[in-house]
Amino acid sequence: MQRELLVRSGEEADIASLRKDAGRWLRARREKLGLSQRDLARLVNTEYYTFISQIEAGRGRVPADRLIFWARALDVNPREFATTLMQYYDPHTYRLIFCEDNKVVD
Repeated sequence: MQRELLVRSGEEADIASLRKDAGRWLRARREKLGLSQRDLARLVNTEYYTFISQIEAGRGRVPADRLIFWARALDVNPREFATTLMQYYDPHTYRLIFCEDNKVVD
């Protein structure tokens, strides 16, 4: 039981780290386009710009039903946007779908 808790704690730390990495990637895209958090919130039809801040800080995720709007706002192909975020938000599924023997499948 103790070992299981330690493994879960490590996994939770990894998840938190990956979410922060996703947030940094999103912030870099937004800044590259010269958008403020308020601008992005307006483009993705989010009432509060603080939601953008939370996602960029790794304290939340882009909702799956809003991926297309975020992709368009950040000028990224929607499929590329979704698969990039999947690497951060759901790395196990990403590896199952896109990797073969630890190599990305073309």
